Amino acid sequence: MEMHQLRYFAAVVDEGTFTAAAARLHVSQSGISTQVAKLERELGQQLLDRAGRQVRLTPAGEAVLPLAKNALATLEAIQHTAAEFADAVRGRVRLGMITGCSIPPFLDAVADLGRSHPGIELSLHEGHSEDLQAQVLAGSLDLALIGYAGEVSPGLEATVAVDEPIAAVVPVGHPLDRARLRLADLRGEKILCLSPGTGIRAAYQDSCRRLGLDPRVDIEASSPVALLRLAERGAGVAVLSASSAAGTAGAGLRTVPLADAATCARLGLVARHDQPSPAVRLLRARLRAALRFE
Repeated sequence: MEMHQLRYFAAVVDEGTFTAAAARLHVSQSGISTQVAKLERELGQQLLDRAGRQVRLTPAGEAVLPLAKNALATLEAIQHTAAEFADAVRGRVRLGMITGCSIPPFLDAVADLGRSHPGIELSLHEGHSEDLQAQVLAGSLDLALIGYAGEVSPGLEATVAVDEPIAAVVPVGHPLDRARLRLADLRGEKILCLSPGTGIRAAYQDSCRRLGLDPRVDIEASSPVALLRLAERGAGVAVLSASSAAGTAGAGLRTVPLADAATCARLGLVARHDQPSPAVRLLRARLRAALRFE
Protein backbone atom coordinates (compact mmCIF):
# COMPACT_ATOMS: atom_id res chain seq x y z
CA MET A 1 0.00 0.00 0.00
CA GLU A 2 1.32 3.45 -0.95
CA MET A 3 0.24 6.93 0.11
CA HIS A 4 -0.65 8.04 -3.40
CA GLN A 5 -3.15 5.17 -3.60
CA LEU A 6 -4.90 6.49 -0.50
CA ARG A 7 -4.79 10.01 -1.94
CA TYR A 8 -6.39 8.84 -5.20
CA PHE A 9 -9.05 6.86 -3.32
CA ALA A 10 -9.98 9.87 -1.14
CA ALA A 11 -10.07 12.20 -4.15
CA VAL A 12 -12.45 9.91 -6.07
CA VAL A 13 -14.80 9.84 -3.08
CA ASP A 14 -14.62 13.62 -2.63
CA GLU A 15 -15.20 14.37 -6.32
CA GLY A 16 -17.70 11.59 -7.05
CA THR A 17 -16.07 10.35 -10.27
CA PHE A 18 -12.67 9.16 -11.47
CA THR A 19 -12.73 11.85 -14.17
CA ALA A 20 -13.20 14.71 -11.71
CA ALA A 21 -10.57 13.29 -9.36
CA ALA A 22 -8.09 13.04 -12.24
CA ALA A 23 -8.71 16.66 -13.20
CA ARG A 24 -8.21 17.83 -9.63
CA LEU A 25 -4.97 15.89 -9.13
CA HIS A 26 -3.65 16.53 -12.66
CA VAL A 27 -3.10 12.85 -13.42
CA SER A 28 -4.66 10.51 -15.96
CA GLN A 29 -8.00 8.89 -15.24
CA SER A 30 -6.58 5.48 -16.10
CA GLY A 31 -3.74 6.03 -13.63
CA ILE A 32 -6.14 6.77 -10.79
CA SER A 33 -8.39 3.84 -11.71
CA THR A 34 -5.42 1.45 -11.85
CA GLN A 35 -4.01 2.55 -8.50
CA VAL A 36 -7.36 2.41 -6.69
CA ALA A 37 -7.98 -1.07 -8.09
CA LYS A 38 -4.50 -2.09 -6.92
CA LEU A 39 -5.30 -0.77 -3.44
CA GLU A 40 -8.50 -2.83 -3.37
CA ARG A 41 -6.60 -5.96 -4.38
CA GLU A 42 -4.00 -5.40 -1.68
CA LEU A 43 -6.70 -4.93 0.96
CA GLY A 44 -8.80 -7.80 -0.35
CA GLN A 45 -11.91 -5.60 -0.28
CA GLN A 46 -13.86 -3.59 -2.84
CA LEU A 47 -13.91 0.00 -1.60
CA LEU A 48 -15.96 1.64 -4.35
CA ASP A 49 -19.20 0.72 -6.07
CA ARG A 50 -18.71 1.78 -9.69
CA ALA A 51 -22.14 0.71 -10.99
CA GLY A 52 -23.73 4.17 -11.26
CA ARG A 53 -22.69 7.42 -12.91
CA GLN A 54 -21.06 8.43 -9.65
CA VAL A 55 -19.01 6.07 -7.54
CA ARG A 56 -20.24 5.23 -4.07
CA LEU A 57 -18.53 3.79 -1.04
CA THR A 58 -19.05 0.15 -0.15
CA PRO A 59 -19.35 -0.71 3.56
CA ALA A 60 -15.64 -1.53 3.55
CA GLY A 61 -14.92 1.77 1.83
CA GLU A 62 -16.89 3.70 4.46
CA ALA A 63 -14.74 2.10 7.17
CA VAL A 64 -11.45 2.70 5.35
CA LEU A 65 -12.07 6.31 4.20
CA PRO A 66 -11.63 8.10 7.57
CA LEU A 67 -8.49 6.06 8.25
CA ALA A 68 -7.10 6.97 4.84
CA LYS A 69 -7.81 10.67 5.38
CA ASN A 70 -6.19 10.57 8.80
CA ALA A 71 -3.11 8.93 7.29
CA LEU A 72 -2.90 11.62 4.59
CA ALA A 73 -3.32 14.38 7.17
CA THR A 74 -0.58 12.83 9.28
CA LEU A 75 1.77 12.64 6.30
CA GLU A 76 1.06 16.29 5.48
CA ALA A 77 1.75 17.28 9.09
CA ILE A 78 5.04 15.34 9.04
CA GLN A 79 6.14 17.12 5.88
CA HIS A 80 5.34 20.52 7.32
CA THR A 81 6.98 19.69 10.64
CA ALA A 82 10.20 18.87 8.81
CA ALA A 83 9.98 22.20 7.00
CA GLU A 84 9.47 23.98 10.31
CA PHE A 85 12.90 22.93 11.55
CA ALA A 86 14.45 24.63 8.56
CA ASP A 87 12.30 27.73 9.23
CA ALA A 88 11.39 27.47 5.57
CA VAL A 89 7.76 28.54 5.73
CA ARG A 90 7.02 32.22 5.27
CA GLY A 91 4.24 34.23 3.69
CA ARG A 92 0.77 35.59 4.36
CA VAL A 93 -2.33 33.69 5.45
CA ARG A 94 -5.81 35.22 5.61
CA LEU A 95 -8.02 33.03 7.78
CA GLY A 96 -11.75 33.36 8.30
CA MET A 97 -13.85 31.95 11.13
CA ILE A 98 -17.51 31.92 12.05
CA THR A 99 -18.64 34.78 14.29
CA GLY A 100 -18.32 33.96 17.97
CA CYS A 101 -16.01 30.98 17.39
CA SER A 102 -14.47 29.90 20.69
CA ILE A 103 -13.27 26.38 19.88
CA PRO A 104 -10.08 25.96 21.95
CA PRO A 105 -8.17 23.64 19.54
CA PHE A 106 -8.83 26.04 16.66
CA LEU A 107 -7.65 29.07 18.62
CA ASP A 108 -4.66 27.13 19.97
CA ALA A 109 -3.53 26.19 16.45
CA VAL A 110 -3.82 29.80 15.28
CA ALA A 111 -1.87 31.12 18.26
CA ASP A 112 0.81 28.41 17.98
CA LEU A 113 1.46 29.24 14.34
CA GLY A 114 2.15 32.87 15.19
CA ARG A 115 4.62 31.86 17.90
CA SER A 116 6.46 29.17 15.93
CA HIS A 117 6.60 31.02 12.59
CA PRO A 118 7.17 34.75 13.02
CA GLY A 119 7.84 34.86 9.28
CA ILE A 120 4.16 34.10 8.58
CA GLU A 121 1.84 37.11 8.54
CA LEU A 122 -1.50 35.82 9.82
CA SER A 123 -4.75 37.80 9.75
CA LEU A 124 -8.03 36.57 11.23
CA HIS A 125 -11.50 37.67 10.14
CA GLU A 126 -14.92 36.85 11.64
CA GLY A 127 -18.10 36.58 9.59
CA HIS A 128 -21.17 34.56 8.64
CA SER A 129 -20.50 31.32 6.84
CA GLU A 130 -22.03 32.41 3.52
CA ASP A 131 -19.87 35.54 3.49
CA LEU A 132 -16.76 33.56 4.41
CA GLN A 133 -17.34 31.11 1.56
CA ALA A 134 -17.74 34.00 -0.89
CA GLN A 135 -14.52 35.58 0.34
CA VAL A 136 -12.57 32.33 -0.05
CA LEU A 137 -13.94 31.94 -3.58
CA ALA A 138 -13.02 35.55 -4.40
CA GLY A 139 -9.51 35.08 -3.05
CA SER A 140 -9.76 37.63 -0.23
CA LEU A 141 -9.45 34.76 2.27
CA ASP A 142 -7.24 31.67 1.97
CA LEU A 143 -9.06 29.41 4.43
CA ALA A 144 -12.19 29.63 6.55
CA LEU A 145 -13.75 27.64 9.36
CA ILE A 146 -17.49 27.66 8.66
CA GLY A 147 -20.72 26.14 9.88
CA TYR A 148 -23.07 24.86 7.20
CA ALA A 149 -25.66 22.26 6.21
CA GLY A 150 -25.61 20.27 2.99
CA GLU A 151 -22.80 21.21 0.61
CA VAL A 152 -20.43 24.14 0.35
CA SER A 153 -20.33 26.54 -2.60
CA PRO A 154 -19.11 25.08 -5.94
CA GLY A 155 -15.39 25.68 -6.38
CA LEU A 156 -14.58 25.07 -2.71
CA GLU A 157 -13.11 22.01 -1.05
CA ALA A 158 -14.46 21.25 2.42
CA THR A 159 -12.91 19.07 5.09
CA VAL A 160 -15.59 18.14 7.62
CA ALA A 161 -14.75 18.28 11.33
CA VAL A 162 -18.25 17.86 12.77
CA ASP A 163 -21.34 16.37 11.15
CA GLU A 164 -24.07 15.82 13.71
CA PRO A 165 -27.83 16.14 14.17
CA ILE A 166 -29.46 19.03 15.99
CA ALA A 167 -31.15 18.64 19.36
CA ALA A 168 -33.36 20.58 21.75
CA VAL A 169 -31.98 21.80 25.08
CA VAL A 170 -34.58 22.24 27.83
CA PRO A 171 -34.50 22.73 31.60
CA VAL A 172 -34.76 19.55 33.65
CA GLY A 173 -38.44 19.00 34.49
CA HIS A 174 -39.68 21.02 31.51
CA PRO A 175 -42.75 19.53 29.73
CA LEU A 176 -40.42 18.70 26.81
CA ASP A 177 -37.91 16.94 29.07
CA ARG A 178 -38.40 13.57 27.36
CA ALA A 179 -36.32 10.79 25.82
CA ARG A 180 -36.77 12.27 22.35
CA LEU A 181 -38.79 14.92 20.56
CA ARG A 182 -40.08 15.77 17.13
CA LEU A 183 -39.75 19.24 15.63
CA ALA A 184 -43.52 19.69 15.75
CA ASP A 185 -43.30 19.30 19.54
CA LEU A 186 -41.52 22.67 19.67
CA ARG A 187 -44.58 24.56 18.42
CA GLY A 188 -45.80 26.94 21.08
CA GLU A 189 -42.33 27.27 22.60
CA LYS A 190 -39.96 30.20 22.23
CA ILE A 191 -37.08 29.01 20.06
CA LEU A 192 -33.49 30.01 20.81
CA CYS A 193 -30.97 29.41 18.05
CA LEU A 194 -27.70 30.64 16.61
CA SER A 195 -27.55 33.51 14.15
CA PRO A 196 -28.10 33.01 10.39
CA GLY A 197 -25.00 31.80 8.59
CA THR A 198 -24.25 29.01 11.07
CA GLY A 199 -24.54 25.29 10.38
CA ILE A 200 -26.92 24.71 13.29
CA ARG A 201 -29.30 27.46 12.13
CA ALA A 202 -29.21 26.16 8.54
CA ALA A 203 -29.82 22.57 9.70
CA TYR A 204 -32.77 23.66 11.86
CA GLN A 205 -34.35 25.70 9.08
CA ASP A 206 -33.89 23.02 6.43
CA SER A 207 -35.20 20.26 8.71
CA CYS A 208 -38.32 22.31 9.48
CA ARG A 209 -39.00 23.14 5.84
CA ARG A 210 -38.72 19.48 4.84
CA LEU A 211 -41.57 18.79 7.26
CA GLY A 212 -43.65 21.79 6.21
CA LEU A 213 -43.00 23.56 9.51
CA ASP A 214 -42.22 27.23 10.09
CA PRO A 215 -38.53 27.50 11.16
CA ARG A 216 -39.31 30.30 13.60
CA VAL A 217 -36.56 31.70 15.85
CA ASP A 218 -37.55 34.05 18.68
CA ILE A 219 -34.11 34.78 20.15
CA GLU A 220 -30.81 34.41 18.32
CA ALA A 221 -27.23 34.77 19.49
CA SER A 222 -23.77 34.15 18.08
CA SER A 223 -22.68 32.01 21.04
CA PRO A 224 -24.07 28.61 22.11
CA VAL A 225 -23.14 29.49 25.70
CA ALA A 226 -25.48 32.50 25.63
CA LEU A 227 -28.33 30.32 24.37
CA LEU A 228 -27.69 27.72 27.07
CA ARG A 229 -27.74 30.34 29.81
CA LEU A 230 -31.00 31.73 28.43
CA ALA A 231 -32.55 28.25 28.28
CA GLU A 232 -31.40 27.66 31.85
CA ARG A 233 -33.31 30.77 32.89
CA GLY A 234 -36.52 29.65 31.16
CA ALA A 235 -36.30 31.98 28.16
CA GLY A 236 -37.15 29.17 25.73
CA VAL A 237 -35.94 25.96 24.10
CA ALA A 238 -32.47 26.12 22.61
CA VAL A 239 -31.83 24.33 19.31
CA LEU A 240 -28.17 23.31 19.10
CA SER A 241 -26.02 20.34 18.20
CA ALA A 242 -25.10 17.73 20.78
CA SER A 243 -21.46 18.85 20.94
CA SER A 244 -22.30 22.55 21.33
CA ALA A 245 -24.66 21.63 24.18
CA ALA A 246 -22.06 19.43 25.93
CA GLY A 247 -21.87 19.83 29.69
CA THR A 248 -25.49 20.89 30.14
CA ALA A 249 -26.26 18.31 32.82
CA GLY A 250 -24.53 20.30 35.57
CA ALA A 251 -26.41 23.41 34.51
CA GLY A 252 -29.84 21.89 35.10
CA LEU A 253 -30.44 21.37 31.38
CA ARG A 254 -31.22 18.30 29.30
CA THR A 255 -30.23 17.72 25.68
CA VAL A 256 -33.05 15.90 23.88
CA PRO A 257 -32.61 14.40 20.37
CA LEU A 258 -34.92 15.71 17.63
CA ALA A 259 -35.84 12.42 15.97
CA ASP A 260 -37.17 13.83 12.68
CA ALA A 261 -34.53 16.52 12.07
CA ALA A 262 -33.21 15.22 8.75
CA THR A 263 -30.45 17.75 8.10
CA CYS A 264 -27.23 17.65 10.11
CA ALA A 265 -25.14 20.62 11.18
CA ARG A 266 -21.60 20.66 9.86
CA LEU A 267 -18.41 22.41 10.85
CA GLY A 268 -15.66 22.39 8.26
CA LEU A 269 -12.58 24.04 6.87
CA VAL A 270 -12.98 25.35 3.31
CA ALA A 271 -10.38 26.31 0.74
CA ARG A 272 -10.18 26.74 -3.01
CA HIS A 273 -9.14 23.85 -5.22
CA ASP A 274 -6.04 25.60 -6.52
CA GLN A 275 -2.65 24.96 -4.95
CA PRO A 276 -2.12 27.18 -1.86
CA SER A 277 1.11 28.71 -0.67
CA PRO A 278 3.37 26.80 1.78
CA ALA A 279 2.17 29.05 4.61
CA VAL A 280 -1.49 28.27 3.85
CA ARG A 281 -0.73 24.54 3.59
CA LEU A 282 1.02 24.65 6.96
CA LEU A 283 -1.89 26.31 8.75
CA ARG A 284 -4.35 23.98 7.05
CA ALA A 285 -2.38 20.94 8.20
CA ARG A 286 -2.22 22.27 11.76
CA LEU A 287 -5.95 22.99 11.84
CA ARG A 288 -6.77 19.56 10.46
CA ALA A 289 -4.65 17.92 13.14
CA ALA A 290 -5.98 20.17 15.93
CA LEU A 291 -9.65 19.63 15.08
CA ARG A 292 -9.23 15.94 14.20
CA PHE A 293 -10.92 16.31 10.82
CA GLU A 294 -12.36 13.13 9.37
